[in-house]
Amino acid sequence: MYIKLYQYHIRPENEQELMLIQRKAGQIYQNYIDVQTKMLKNNIDETKWTEINFFKSEEDYQNKLPLINRDPGIQELYKRFESLLISDIREEDYEECF
Repeated sequence: MYIKLYQYHIRPENEQELMLIQRKAGQIYQNYIDVQTKMLKNNIDETKWTEINFFKSEEDYQNKLPLINRDPGIQELYKRFESLLISDIREEDYEECF
């Protein structure tokens, strides 16, 4: 299993908008690839979010990502997402070991 982890900060008043964007983006992703997403909000810093995406394999992710990125809906959602950010996005890759 291949895992993408993202961490970023948004203002608390934008939480509902973030959830809406994530639901819509998830629907688009499901059209192209099997992915499971977990959204975590930090208990201490209410602006900090962690998003964890689980994919079948890195190869599957790399092969499908160009198709997803060409989807006009995902481009619009990403622009809306970027407008919510109050930090850079930290991105990390992981592989499940057991």
